[in-house]
Amino acid sequence: MKKQFRLALLALTIMISASCTRISVGSVGVMVNQFGTDKGVMDATECTGTVWYNPIKYDIYEFPTTIQHKEYSQTKDLDESFVVNSKDGAEFHVSPIVNYSVIPEKVVDVFKAYKKELPELEVGFIKTAVYDAFRIATNSFTSDSLISNRSTYELKVRQLLDKELNKNGFIVHQFTSNLSYPETFKKAIEAKNAMTQQAMQAENKVKFAEANAKIQIATAEGNARSLIIQAEAEATANRLRQQSLTPLLINQQFIAKWNGVLPMYGQVPSLFKNIN
Repeated sequence: MKKQFRLALLALTIMISASCTRISVGSVGVMVNQFGTDKGVMDATECTGTVWYNPIKYDIYEFPTTIQHKEYSQTKDLDESFVVNSKDGAEFHVSPIVNYSVIPEKVVDVFKAYKKELPELEVGFIKTAVYDAFRIATNSFTSDSLISNRSTYELKVRQLLDKELNKNGFIVHQFTSNLSYPETFKKAIEAKNAMTQQAMQAENKVKFAEANAKIQIATAEGNARSLIIQAEAEATANRLRQQSLTPLLINQQFIAKWNGVLPMYGQVPSLFKNIN
């Protein structure tokens, strides 16, 4: 009797445990009726906090309403990135990153519409919405205009993605395209950059040569002016000297430099005036 009681108590404990769950903070629960005339997701209702339910009749799914982070990138084991084509047929590779959340009031509608939880939606509906936004936006640009108007392109992708996800119960909080150009464009860009660098180097050389030439011209002009000024100064000095060389001054300079010795040959110069 005691053994049967223990078994019944254990069964009751297990049933009670299975009949209660707690919805985490930042999440919304969806209770789905699995039996009766209204069975299935069309009979889903929202639930929060601690929930008591009949596990035989109902299933409960928990949807986080906090911001979710999803990267559609290429890894060693899985490639979730996209290849999209521009209007002129060029292929662009994108590995977008999306931060999104489910609108709390739309959780039940999302579950009714897709009958899946978020991890499944990320590789299903959400991935398709992201791809379509890129496909439509990329196809409206030529490759050159896309590269030249990258910000306009990404804005268009974001607008398309917002429109599609918002009407289906999701909010996009942040979005990064991680767009990469085809190899042919990369090589063309590298070649263009190289040519630009060469042109800049050539222009700098010309400017350097012009600057040197100007320096040399300025130096030559300065030297020429200096020589002219020196020549003019010397000519002026000579003219002044010639003007100042009077007979009296010449005699004075002769006397100042004479050592008192008379010449031994020839006529003795007359040093003093005869007063007789």
